[in-house]
Amino acid sequence: MMGNNDTGGQGTIKSRRYGCNKNDFFPEESFQSWGNYSRAIRETKSRFKNRLLTRSSDNLELNEMRARSQSEMKKALNWFDIMWFGVGSVVGAGVFVLSGQAARNDAGPAVVISYLISGLSALLSVLCYTEFAVELPVAGGSFAYLRVELGDFLAFLAAGNLLLEYILSGASVARSWTSYFATLCNHKPNDFRIHASALAQGYNELDPIAVVLSIAICIGASLSIKGSSRFNSFATLLHILVMIFILVAGLTKVDTSNFQPFAPFGVHGVLRASAMLFFAYVGFDGVSTLGEEIKNPGRDIPIGLIGSMLITITLYCLLSATLCLMQPYSTLDADAPFTIAFEAVGMSWAKYIVAFGALKGMTTVVLANIIGQARYFTHIARTHMAPPFLAVINEKTKTPVNATIIMTVANCLVAFFTSLDILANLLSIATLFIFSQVSIALLVRRYYVSGETSSSDRNKLIGFLVLIILSSIGLAIVWVVSESYVAYIVMAALWFISTLGLKLSLKQARKPKVWGIPWMPWLPSASIGINIFIMSSIDGASYMRFLVWTAILLVYYLLVGLHASYDAAVESTKENNAAAQMANVEAGVAPVTAPNAEETGRT
Repeated sequence: MMGNNDTGGQGTIKSRRYGCNKNDFFPEESFQSWGNYSRAIRETKSRFKNRLLTRSSDNLELNEMRARSQSEMKKALNWFDIMWFGVGSVVGAGVFVLSGQAARNDAGPAVVISYLISGLSALLSVLCYTEFAVELPVAGGSFAYLRVELGDFLAFLAAGNLLLEYILSGASVARSWTSYFATLCNHKPNDFRIHASALAQGYNELDPIAVVLSIAICIGASLSIKGSSRFNSFATLLHILVMIFILVAGLTKVDTSNFQPFAPFGVHGVLRASAMLFFAYVGFDGVSTLGEEIKNPGRDIPIGLIGSMLITITLYCLLSATLCLMQPYSTLDADAPFTIAFEAVGMSWAKYIVAFGALKGMTTVVLANIIGQARYFTHIARTHMAPPFLAVINEKTKTPVNATIIMTVANCLVAFFTSLDILANLLSIATLFIFSQVSIALLVRRYYVSGETSSSDRNKLIGFLVLIILSSIGLAIVWVVSESYVAYIVMAALWFISTLGLKLSLKQARKPKVWGIPWMPWLPSASIGINIFIMSSIDGASYMRFLVWTAILLVYYLLVGLHASYDAAVESTKENNAAAQMANVEAGVAPVTAPNAEETGRT
C-alpha cells in the first residue's frame, strides 16, 4: 500500500525503514509528480463521493490495516493492566479542583449526586466503547469503529479533532504537574517557569519541566508497553492510597451539619454541576486503543474498562462527600478545596499529601495520554490519511515509536509555551462529539448490515436516529435558553418515542459475538442524548475552535488525506484482485474479480 512497488501494503515501509525521504510521507501515486497531483485535484469531487460513501469492514481493520505496520504489537496486557490504565487515564488532579468549584457554585453538598450522575453518564459511553473494543481490538479505537459503521470521512474529522484534544489536554496536565511540583517544594506555581518578556502574554511563561516530563514518559512508552503498564499500575495504586488517606484523615474532622442544606441550588444546580463534572471522567477512550496489545480482549476489555469506571465513580463520590462534610460548601476554595479544607480544620500538613497525590495522578494521565494518542495516530497512518511512516511498529520494542515521538513533540511545543488559562479556554467538544458518534455507530452496527437489511428498514433506522439526535439537541437548547418544563417534557417524550419506535419496529441485524451492551437500544440512545446535552454547557470559544480546526482538517483532507487514502484503496483492490485471480488459476476455475479491499460503496 505504500507505493507502486508495494506488496500487500507492507513492502515499502520495510525497504526504507532506516531512511527518510519523500515517499515515507507521500508514497501514493497521486503525489509522485505534479502532473499526477493536478489530475488528482481535478478528480476531487468524484473521489470525495467515493470515500464519503465508503465504509470499512471488521476484517479489513483487524487484518489488512494491521499488516501495514509491518510488525505486530506485543500482546502483553491483561484485565488488571487495563483496569489500572483506565483509572490512571481518568483520575488526575481534576477531582481536587472541580469538586470545590461544583460544590460552591452549583450543587452544594449534593455534588455527590452530581458526581454520581455524571459518572453513570460516562459509564454509558464506556459500555458502547466496550462492545466495539471487544469486536474490533485495534489501535485505532473510535477511529476504526467509526470507519466501519459511519465511513471514512466522518471518522477522519472526528479523529482529527480528538488528536488535537489529546495534545491540548496532555500539555495542560504537564503544565499542571509543574505547578503542583512547585507547591510541593513550597514555591509559587510559576516559580519553576522561565519568564520570556519578548513573547506575547499567555505564551511567555516557558515550562521546561513539562517538556522533560513528557520526554521521559515518551521514552518509557516507546521502550515497552508492559513496562509502562507496570509503572502505571504502581503509580495509580499509590495515588489511590493517597486518596484513601485523604478520606480517612478528612472523616476524622467531619461536621454533619455541613450537609445542610443538601441541595441549595436545586435540581437545576445539581444537573449543571453534573455537566461540568463529566469532564472529570474523560480519558477512558484512550484505553480502547490498546486493543491489539491485550491477551484476551473478550474477557479483559469488559472487566478492565467497566471496572475502572466503577472504581473512579466510587472514589469521586467519597472524596466529594468528605470535602463537604469537612467544611461548609459556601466557604470551599474554588482552586484548592482540599488544601484549604484541611487548613481550616488544623491539618495544614495534609496539603503536601494532596499535592503528592495529584502529581502521581497527573503522571499517569500524561502516560495514558501519550500512549493513547500514539496508537490512535498509528491507525490513522495505516489508512494513509496521515504519513504512512507513522504506522510502523518497531521490531524490537513492538511499540509505535515513530507516532509516539511525533505526538510527544507536539505535546512539548504546546506545553512549553502555552499557559494553563489559554489551554483551559481551548477545551474541546471533540470528546463529546466522538462519544455521540460511537453511540450512533453502535446502533447502526446492531440494526444495519449491508446487503442484508432491506431498504425500508434502513430508512426507518435513519429516521429514528435523526429523531433521537434532534430531540437530544432540543433538550440541550431548552436547557440553555429556557427553563420551561413543558418544553423539557416534549423533547424528552420525542426522544422516548423515537427510541421505543426503533426498539419495536426493527429487528437487530447483528448480535454481538462475545460481549454486548445490555438494554439495546435504550443505553446507546441515552448516551447520545446525554453527550449532546452536556455539549450545551461548553463555552462559545470552544465551539469556535472546534469549527476552525474542523475547517483546517477539511482543507487537509481535500488536498492530501482524500487522495492518499483513495490511492491506497485502489492499490489494495488491485492486489487483492490479482491474488484472487491467481488463486482461481491455481484451482482451475474461471477468474473472478475480488471485492474492493476498502469496501468501496458499502452503504
